[in-house]
Formats: sequence, structure tokens, C-alpha cells
Amino acid sequence: MLKSLKFGKVLAQVTLAGALTMSAMSAATAADMRLKFAGTFPVDHPGTKMMEQIKADIEAADVGLKMSIFPANQLGSGEALMEDTIRGNIDFTAAFIYSHKDPRLEFLSMPFLVNNFDEMDSVMRNMDSPFNQILQERLNELGLRLLANNPEGFTGIVASKKPENWNTLGAKDMNIRVWSSNVIKSMVEGMGYQATTMAWGDIFPALQSGIVDGAICCTKSATYSIFAQSDVGNYYVQYNSVSELTSYYASEKTWAKLNDEQRAVVQAAFTKASDDFFAYNRANDAEFGKKLEEKGYEILALNDDEQAEMAAWVRENIWPTMVETVGQDTLDRLTAE
Repeated sequence: MLKSLKFGKVLAQVTLAGALTMSAMSAATAADMRLKFAGTFPVDHPGTKMMEQIKADIEAADVGLKMSIFPANQLGSGEALMEDTIRGNIDFTAAFIYSHKDPRLEFLSMPFLVNNFDEMDSVMRNMDSPFNQILQERLNELGLRLLANNPEGFTGIVASKKPENWNTLGAKDMNIRVWSSNVIKSMVEGMGYQATTMAWGDIFPALQSGIVDGAICCTKSATYSIFAQSDVGNYYVQYNSVSELTSYYASEKTWAKLNDEQRAVVQAAFTKASDDFFAYNRANDAEFGKKLEEKGYEILALNDDEQAEMAAWVRENIWPTMVETVGQDTLDRLTAE
């Protein structure tokens, strides 16, 4: 009987020690979890400052998470980052969501879907909007989780020379860069430009060397920080046709590894950054227009009638071409909103 009691006591001690060891190992594992966060914003861009803010907020919450950030395409282009986030090689990404993995994502490049910052907020930032419901459905199929959207303003055309007929649909006698979007290519060609598809990282040297005459790519803020500061480009054509939209998204493989507390902290950090980034861009859009003019840029802006005419033409002629790619149901859900 005595031997039995001693054995039971020893067994209990061993079991307790084992449990404590496992607990310590689990704590160490959680504490050592390092998240990889990649983006495409230039190093000195406000978007990169938001990445730094997200890192600081997550680490300050002390829930066993550390984060390393890789801005400025350090880990690849937006397309490459998406691929690696799907695989789980990258945990979080801040970038435009291209449609190369699912052509239906082309709806993210739908021109003249919104007209101002208020509509950007209600359509693109409201996570319960049809826009974001559709986006999350598409990302779910790829193994990605949408955390927040960042509409930065409207994308204009950065140009080295003044386009002919810039405020009408007439021929422009200019070759401009477009991103890998059939709808954007169709739109700018319909507006009278020649279009060359080109990756983001190639725009600056191509415009600088004259390979292209311009590029549809950037908000006033990005145009100032990327091009004007380096004395590249002379004109900014403000069509207000396409929203400059980057997104924060996560690998579902990473999300599955996080506990509920960690998920709440991560989501809160990304939501706060999205709120702050949107407020900054909204408040500074006009200010960066002034800065562009101070650097010698001429801003070419359509008046209200010209803007309405351009929007009507795009909606009548370009939107229907998207049916085959994104689906009629998607267009119906978006336009109903």
C-alpha cells in the first residue's frame, strides 16, 4: 500500500512537471511567433508609416506576436506578394489586389464606381457593403482573409507632356502605362490613348527614359512623393475615374494559427490603420495638389459637365464589357448599391 502511494505521488509529480513543461513550451512558441508583413508602398510613403503603426500596435498588445515589415516591394510585386500570402510564406500584405489569380477580381478596377471620398468610405471601407462582401467571397476561395481596404483617392495620369484633347474622347497622341487590367486598358484606349501594360516597379524608369509618355497609376499624394520630388513628369490629368485602392489581407494559414485574443488584436490594429490612413488621404488630397503645382506640375481637371460626360460614356461602353469577366451577378450587386 505504501509503495502504491509513493508511486502515485511520483506519477503525479511527473505529470505536473510534464504539464508545466508543455505549458512553458506553448508560451515560448506563442512569444516567438513572428509575423511577416509585406507591402508595395515606397519607404517614405504614408502607407509604410501605417505598416509601422500596425507593427507597433500589435507588439504593444503583448499577446505573443512580433512583426517584421517589408515595404517597397522588398519581397516582390503586388502579384508576387499575393501568391506568397496564399502559400503562407507571407502572413500579411498591404497592396493592390490584382486579378491574375481570379479574373472576377477585375471588379476592383471598375471605373466610375464611386465619385467622391464619402462614397469611397461607404462602398469600399464598409466591411458589410456588397463591394466587400463580394471581395471576401473571392478571397476566401484563394485562402486569403480581407482585413481592411484603403481607398487613397482617385488615380490620375502622370504625364511628361500635355495630352491633346485631354478633356474629350479625342485622340491623345500619347502612349501611357496601364496595370494588368483589361477594363482599364479598354477605358484609356476608348478615351483616345495608346496603352502599354506595365508592372508598377517599371513605371518610374519607363517614364523617365521616355519609353512611355505617361502612366495611369497614382493619387496626387503618390505623384508628388514618387515623381515630382524626383523631377519626373510635368502634368497630372485628373479624371477621377478609378479609385486608388490598396487592401490589408492575411493568409488563412496564418489566421488559423492565431488564438482568439491574437486575432482580435490583429484586426483592431489593421482597422485603426485603415481609419487613420483614409483620414490622412482625405484631408491632404487638395494639399498635395498644391504641392504638385509648386513643383511645376500643371493639373488638368475636367469641369463638372466634362466629368459627367466621361463617366456616362464609361458606364455605357466599358461596364458592359466586364460581364464576361466578373459576371452579371457581381455587376448587379455593385450597381444596385
